[in-house]
Amino acid sequence: MSIPAAVLAGCFGLQARAEPLLVSQSGGKAYRSVQEAIDALPAPGGDILIAPGIYREKIKVFKPGVHLRGTGKRPNDTILLYGDGAIKVGGTSHSATLESSGDDFRLDNLSVQNDYSQNPDNPPSQAVALSLVGDRNVITRVRLLGAQDTLFAGSKSKGQMSRQYFQDCYIEGHVDFVFGNARAYFDHCELHGIANHAVVYTAQSKDAPDQDSAYVFDHCILTADPRAHEVALGRPWRPYATVIFLFTKMDAPVIAEGWSEWDRDKTERLKTAFYAEYKSTGIGSNPGRREPYAHQLTDSEAGGWSLRAFFGNDTAWLPAGNQDMK
Repeated sequence: MSIPAAVLAGCFGLQARAEPLLVSQSGGKAYRSVQEAIDALPAPGGDILIAPGIYREKIKVFKPGVHLRGTGKRPNDTILLYGDGAIKVGGTSHSATLESSGDDFRLDNLSVQNDYSQNPDNPPSQAVALSLVGDRNVITRVRLLGAQDTLFAGSKSKGQMSRQYFQDCYIEGHVDFVFGNARAYFDHCELHGIANHAVVYTAQSKDAPDQDSAYVFDHCILTADPRAHEVALGRPWRPYATVIFLFTKMDAPVIAEGWSEWDRDKTERLKTAFYAEYKSTGIGSNPGRREPYAHQLTDSEAGGWSLRAFFGNDTAWLPAGNQDMK
């Protein structure tokens, strides 16, 4: 299968590059695993098209400019799957199904899943589906499936925060399932809490007041399984955790306080964290009863968290059509 580079570029909204590599379980001239195709790319990276199917493998991306795209009609058609838990592999960072540290990473139209929690013989553990620490990462139309610690949106170092953009994605899990210290923007995404005794959508980890780190959720939807309990918008993994929900439809029974302490009776991070909302709607919105340190933004304050403002007017790396958003 040969797809012209110009056609692929249109799919990713990027300039034309070399002919893409193909991954398919049907054999032929295609690579049989995603990792084999990544390893075959030149040092500057390249484009990889992944045919529908379930690919059970751990995937690591160290090169810059690697672009992975499922060729099915829906993200559900192409699934990258593995089942490692932190307790078995020596830490959360080693449990990811897909781990990318390369800059300018792109992921489109597929699913990434860690199914560790689905084995009843496994003890509870963090189990990451997608781990990102590169800069200028763009994730579009992707389903991220897991339980505890599904998405690590982090940075390579404390000195330079990674910029990440998620659009039209579905992310599910229970405790701290979007976590890390990246400068990450979530645009029209759905966060879904699965059945559990507690659900915490975010665990942001900004650890200094001058660190350029935050999560913004813009026009997103929050949902939860009917068996999900103690649903919270977030808890501060580090003292200056920063999370903002803009125009979010909260179709989940979020606790009235909205936010919870990292370790109740042991930490006091809510005093220094910045947790804010602007025009939340749905059954989970309750601005009058939110945690006393949380913020309800004014119109002008909310404008400071728009996409363009968030990335300091440096938006050339975003998909076409998003670069000029206010």
